[in-house]
Amino acid sequence: MSHTELVVWAGLAIGLVFGAVGQLSGFCLLRGVVNATTQGDSRKLRAFAVAMGVAVLGSQGLVATGLVSLDASLYAVDRFSWLAVPLGGLLFGYGMALANGCGARALVLLASGNLRSFVVLVCLGLAAFMMLSGVLAPLRLWLEGATTLRLPAATLPNLIGLPGWLPALLVGGGLCAWAFTSPAFRHTPREWASGLVIGALVPASWYTTGVLGFDDFEPVRLASLTFVAPIGESLQYLMLSTGTRLGFGVSVVGGVVLGALATALLRRDFRLHSFDSSAHMLRSMTGGALMGIGGVMSLGCSIGQGLSGFSTLSLASFLAVAGIVLGARLGIRGPLALSKH
Repeated sequence: MSHTELVVWAGLAIGLVFGAVGQLSGFCLLRGVVNATTQGDSRKLRAFAVAMGVAVLGSQGLVATGLVSLDASLYAVDRFSWLAVPLGGLLFGYGMALANGCGARALVLLASGNLRSFVVLVCLGLAAFMMLSGVLAPLRLWLEGATTLRLPAATLPNLIGLPGWLPALLVGGGLCAWAFTSPAFRHTPREWASGLVIGALVPASWYTTGVLGFDDFEPVRLASLTFVAPIGESLQYLMLSTGTRLGFGVSVVGGVVLGALATALLRRDFRLHSFDSSAHMLRSMTGGALMGIGGVMSLGCSIGQGLSGFSTLSLASFLAVAGIVLGARLGIRGPLALSKH
């Protein structure tokens, strides 16, 4: 088996686990923000915090052992748009609220029979490619060029001049410690277990692409869990598979759908759902498009920046995550009410 084939199979396995855990637990940043804001229930938000903490600790552990250099990742950049990154996060978060879930959550819900998520995913993938290389790409490039900011360092460890493991312990350990201060969270194993498992998939993905995918002549691009561009690539692969090569991101997307589908069928949770009204459909389409556009501008989604980017302790990722959370809060408090899945 070649190194590229090994990466694809490992990506499929990672996706299967993500999909199964997502279907079992309902792991979702938006749901965490909604529950904490409207119900005073922070358990799902704390589960996401655990995932962030584990992602940071595991990823920086790979760096400390010399297995992977995250400086080669998409997120560890010292030049980025001070406007596009937070604005993209804001658009993504607002779109996530309109669509009632991020791209990863939409994949899980689609596999559970939610046909609304199919529309969200198509709009997300189409809008993402319009922004990456389509009709909106010139606008994105102009905006990035006009607002580029250069920082003295790309990541928090480089900025403060300390080994990565020390900030990792402070940030990652602090997030996990905060999450487990809640008795209700501690007594809900499904929530904290989902955070532990999904958080661990981030360093597993770095290891897959950075170690298993290493080759002197044809290395696999270093990447971890993210879903905006891979959803668009998956749609493209379904149409043009004979002329393209299956990659890590597409295999993860396929694994998420298969893992969630198998879990839903085993639990007898598979139910077909559609839109309640044309307004509901329009809201989902708009949310998917905003997530695609915003995810490209911010260099990632709630998983791509919220977990993978955050695990690198990238300064740009901190800005993007802040924008995503703010956008989600604006969305759930705005005039467009959230619907239930």
